[in-house]
Amino acid sequence: MSFATEPAHRHGTPEQTAVLLVNLGTPDAPTPAALRRYLAQFLGDPRVVEIPRALWWLILHGVILRVRPAKSAKKYESVWMPEGSPLQVWSSKQATLLRGYLGERGHPVLVRHAMRYGNPSVDSVLDELKAAGATRILLLPMYPQYSGPTTASAWDAVGAWSARVRSLPEFRFVNRYHDDAGYIEALAQRVLAHWQTNGRGDKLVLSFHGVPKRTLLLGDPYHCECLKTARLLGERLTLQKEQLVVTFQSRFGKAEWLQPYTEPTLVELAKQGVASVDLMCPGFTADCLETLEEIDQEAREAFLEAGGKAFQYIPCLNDSHAWIAALADIAIRHMQGWSVKAADAKALEAQRQRALAAGASD
Repeated sequence: MSFATEPAHRHGTPEQTAVLLVNLGTPDAPTPAALRRYLAQFLGDPRVVEIPRALWWLILHGVILRVRPAKSAKKYESVWMPEGSPLQVWSSKQATLLRGYLGERGHPVLVRHAMRYGNPSVDSVLDELKAAGATRILLLPMYPQYSGPTTASAWDAVGAWSARVRSLPEFRFVNRYHDDAGYIEALAQRVLAHWQTNGRGDKLVLSFHGVPKRTLLLGDPYHCECLKTARLLGERLTLQKEQLVVTFQSRFGKAEWLQPYTEPTLVELAKQGVASVDLMCPGFTADCLETLEEIDQEAREAFLEAGGKAFQYIPCLNDSHAWIAALADIAIRHMQGWSVKAADAKALEAQRQRALAAGASD
């Protein structure tokens, strides 16, 4: 097996720390061809679809990739921004802002974002960081609640990259932050700001991305962590139990997924006489197809057609100050002993120079 050629090494170069934000992924364009490439990579990951490979390969390439790309392309086109995919746009902004927030707090580290599926790929960004001299990399998946198909898959990508690298950087990995105080506070501030501007609905619906129920039965902690996030947010907002509804969206295939399902729940609420709902997606740290099209378009339409009077979508955390500040706290906590503050670095360098001078005089 051959390994990638190492970047040219310069002796005396100070060690560099980097933070890599990893999100799920997005196609390069809202076109059937781009969707076919993206879906082939995404749905081809055994972490995402846990059925026998041979059978799934036939289904994926014989049926799904022949039909779904064109349908998905139309959905992406309805939310595509002038700068590109919403997830790409927000992820890039988050990385840029995080670098600034960390720098202001005395941690001048490299910060980049990558997509587990699509571009910029984890491979390409790790190559870029290595070429920039990063010897310590904090991998920070943008999934607050741990799950095998998301969080663990991000680490799989790092492992695959590591298998072809001769001189590996030191890695640290953030597994979860579903109950982080800063994250919960950022969610709460998002909700409170929305209520202050738009008024408050009869119910606050928290919609998390769904996963097959069998993953819960096999030991995946995702379901429990979603419920804890919801409970902590409800407590912070001082909501009564009946004012908060937790649901799961984005079902795929015929198997049973985590319940209750988002759209059927909204329809049932409308039929029960609930006139208005506010809906937030706490598990998504950046707006994307699943929030802007599936929720703010499809779920909205279903609720209103079933008799609901008002549907208010609360945007994801995106580039909100409270969220980037919380993200900085999470990164700093996990970089303990790595990222020396600028002032301390100068003091250490001065100490090193004095020691060298003393040695030379001896």
